[in-house]
Amino acid sequence: MVPCGAVLWRRLLRKRWVLGVVFGLSLVYFITSTFKQEERMVRDRNLLQVQEHEQPIMWKVKFSSGNSSQLSNQCRNSVQGKLLITDELGYICERKDLLVNGCCNVNVPSTKLYSCDSCLPNGCCSIYEFCVSCCLQPSKQHLLERFLNRAAIAFQNLFMAVEDHFELCLAKCRTSSQSVQHENTYRDPIAKYCYGEYPPELLPV
Repeated sequence: MVPCGAVLWRRLLRKRWVLGVVFGLSLVYFITSTFKQEERMVRDRNLLQVQEHEQPIMWKVKFSSGNSSQLSNQCRNSVQGKLLITDELGYICERKDLLVNGCCNVNVPSTKLYSCDSCLPNGCCSIYEFCVSCCLQPSKQHLLERFLNRAAIAFQNLFMAVEDHFELCLAKCRTSSQSVQHENTYRDPIAKYCYGEYPPELLPV
């Protein structure tokens, strides 16, 4: 036997006014959800505009030359290079010429200071360590400050963690979404490490 509740429910659904009420409630829910979503989008857009124009990101980067690592005669360096290393003072040297304190041996003729070898005028280089060394030039400070002042909200996670000129150059010279097009092709497959304000020009499709 069919339960009485099921029979009553079927009879109710056959009545037009019940279907009208169900349809009306569904329409009200749809319209309400649409308006709420639109309000949320407008609020997020306004928040981004306020952050961009009224509350600029407070970057922590310091460009001072006398940091504690220099005073203690220790250097941070770019670490991962198999052949070349750049230390935080801006010297680039062969890995075999790296001293135990992490600094390049400045008495070796091949060690260079603020070298831009392999770098193009747009600030993109074919070798990561040269990119970092060139970026560390004191004259590049204003360029980097301009970049940070114009950096999009999307770059917060990448650059908010850096605290000084050296860390900024390490982060800036690493390949990122700015270095590629179509998510899998370098904009410039040769000079793909960039410290400049703008990414490399897009390659023709």
